[in-house]
Amino acid sequence: MSSEPVIRIKPYHYIHILDNNKNVTRTEIGPMTFTRQDHEKLVAGPEPMIMVPPRHYCVISNPVERDENGIPLLDEHGSVKLRHGDEEIRFEQDPFPLFPGEKLFGKVSPLQVVAPNAALRLRATRDFVVSKTEKRLAGDEWLFEGPGTYIPRVEVQVVEIVRAVVIKPNSGLKLRARKETVSRNGVARKAGEEWLVRTVGSYLPGVDEEVVETVTGHTLTPIKALHMKANRTFVDVFKCERKAGEEWLVTSDMTEVYVPDVYESVNGEVKVVTLTNRQYTVVLDPHDKNGRPQLGKKELRKGEASFFLKPGERLESGVQNIYVLAADEALLLRAKEEYTEGKEVHMPGDRWMVHGPTDYIPPVQVEVVEKRRAIPLDENEGIYVRDIKTGKVRAHVGSSYMLKPNEEPWAKDLPPIVEELLKKDVRIADGGVVDTTPRDKTRLVTYRAPHNSAVQVYDYKEKKSRVVFGPELVTLGPDEHFTVLSLSGDKPKRPHVIKALAMLLGPDFMTDIVIVETADHARLSLKLSYNWQFDVRKEDPDAPSIFQVPDFVGDSCKAIAARVRGAVASVSFDHFHRNSAKLIRDSVFGGSDKTAFVFKANKLAITNVDIQSVEPVDQRTRDSLQKSVQLAIEITTKSQEATARHEAERLEQEAKGRLERQKIHDEAEAEKARKNLLQLQAASAAVESTGQATAEARAKAEAAQIEGEASVKQAELKAEANRIKAEAEMGNLAAKQEQEVFYQKAVNELEIVKARELAQIESKKFKDIVSSIGPETIKAIAQAGPEMQTKLLAGLGLKSVMITDGNSPINLFNTASGLLGGASP
Repeated sequence: MSSEPVIRIKPYHYIHILDNNKNVTRTEIGPMTFTRQDHEKLVAGPEPMIMVPPRHYCVISNPVERDENGIPLLDEHGSVKLRHGDEEIRFEQDPFPLFPGEKLFGKVSPLQVVAPNAALRLRATRDFVVSKTEKRLAGDEWLFEGPGTYIPRVEVQVVEIVRAVVIKPNSGLKLRARKETVSRNGVARKAGEEWLVRTVGSYLPGVDEEVVETVTGHTLTPIKALHMKANRTFVDVFKCERKAGEEWLVTSDMTEVYVPDVYESVNGEVKVVTLTNRQYTVVLDPHDKNGRPQLGKKELRKGEASFFLKPGERLESGVQNIYVLAADEALLLRAKEEYTEGKEVHMPGDRWMVHGPTDYIPPVQVEVVEKRRAIPLDENEGIYVRDIKTGKVRAHVGSSYMLKPNEEPWAKDLPPIVEELLKKDVRIADGGVVDTTPRDKTRLVTYRAPHNSAVQVYDYKEKKSRVVFGPELVTLGPDEHFTVLSLSGDKPKRPHVIKALAMLLGPDFMTDIVIVETADHARLSLKLSYNWQFDVRKEDPDAPSIFQVPDFVGDSCKAIAARVRGAVASVSFDHFHRNSAKLIRDSVFGGSDKTAFVFKANKLAITNVDIQSVEPVDQRTRDSLQKSVQLAIEITTKSQEATARHEAERLEQEAKGRLERQKIHDEAEAEKARKNLLQLQAASAAVESTGQATAEARAKAEAAQIEGEASVKQAELKAEANRIKAEAEMGNLAAKQEQEVFYQKAVNELEIVKARELAQIESKKFKDIVSSIGPETIKAIAQAGPEMQTKLLAGLGLKSVMITDGNSPINLFNTASGLLGGASP
């Protein structure tokens, strides 16, 4: 804030001056030069006046009160009257100052232009009168719609800008009433009520209307429909009354595009169900002609047809193809309720079959149990069939068979070991290929009995057994099972090692290890091999007796081992060692004149015995045998060693003689080579001494010559280098001096140019200042000092004045005219 007594106020500026004597603030408006008195104080300014350009406005807080002519009103103290707490909006006018207490609220702003399809939502902050017939109350809201320029009022607040919503084709605008009002189409709406505007174009919501959302229409095609549900009772766009909770379909036959109303919701899209002329379907809970659902009913629909499932309707098993039956196919049907087909009446639960070739569509009262095909069977193939009425199971073999309505396939279960043996048999027949597919239990069980074998089959129903000799294909009836053989195996024999379905009849062999003990208590391990065969024929009535002994291998080996042990126990080790073969054969066959040992229980005949090895079990016996063998081996080894040693000594003597002769010959050859070497060394030394002397003399001469030539060349090079160095120094000095002269010349020229341009700038500056100020202004400036002094002297009441420091003498007669100024009032 300035403290100078003189304040210069520019045009369109103002200041606030506080009179401390009256405590009143006044406004001084420029242009003027204001002289501040001692009791006056500059409160604000100089400040520029408020300028409101065209189409602008400003808001003034605490505005002054004015009379009818617009002149500010003053109170009894001389201060302007203010409307405290109020505001005033001022539009385009001449620049005006702010009186003390007035404030500019915000800044000067342009008037708001409302575009087309837009509006301002206004709210009255206090009561005011618009016209003689219109009055606004505080809280009222209304719209100022464009296009237009909004003229603001202090009583009105702009809440928001409302823009029109463009309603595109196939869509709608969902609105909600904020309070009870009348919509733009003239319909009275209650608070909270919603409605839909479908008119295409821009829609500007009313002041009491709220935009909820834009609803997009659903495009309907011949293959798509809408499933609608009414949220409350209303009348839809098709002028049909819908009850709350009612569901219906909207199809393309009703409209191409459907915009859902506010009181209905879309539960989903329904796809068309299309049936060809080879398809059908069953609809559950179908609608009648009046659109009412028939709960619990079924309806058969055949193609060709296309339809939409109405709300509540559903397909029982989807779209199904018509059953096309060939000549070897049939359908097994069961009646779910009483059903009449032609003259035949089927009761619930009845089963019957429809045979091909034909097309068949089952009615809703009939259930298709399964589709059957005639089972092709070769003469060696069959199936197990069970009658579901009687429970009887039979096997059908040798021809194709179609199951009857009261028949079903029967699965025959076999023990796991039999299943494994059957798979093993198939694997062997197919070349070792493993078949991982499970056996069809409804198929006839067959087994290929190998050549020269027998298979026993037992019928548990008839309690009989039969024996089949191979090669033959064995088939099992419904109540028959194989007899599984469990034979001994390994060496020595162990029970239940071999499992088999077929018993081989031989001839074959089996091997066993038997531990025996001689009369002198020498324990031996005998490895024996027996040739065996069954002495039986297919036509023999007692042929099944071969299965009387379940483990013929183990029993026969035990019997033979007992005979052998008894025979060996009665002889000494030495006797057994010399006559083991005869002794064992006689013990098995019962004498030297017999050639076979026959088991009468199962007709097994042992035809031969082969002794593969005899080993002592006792360690001492084994050690004695080993010592005797080692002694024989040692004697043989020593004789062979003596022969080899004599031969080696003879060869050594011969090698030594040849070595001595070769040594003498090599020494003579070495002496001859040494003589030649000495001769060559002498000749080489002579040549070496002569060559060295000659080379030294020649090298010294050449070195002296090279040294002289190098000195001369060095002197020439030094002279040439000095000459080049001198010439280079002279050139550098001349170039340096030339550059210094050029540099000094350029610097001088730059100084001259600089001084000339500075002089021109100063002269131009002075000329521009004088021309910009003007001669009148310079004259006024020159006269301002004396005139001011004159006015000051006049204010002090002095006619003339002279001021001096008292040190310099003054001639009043000569200088009075220069010291005195006019003092006329």
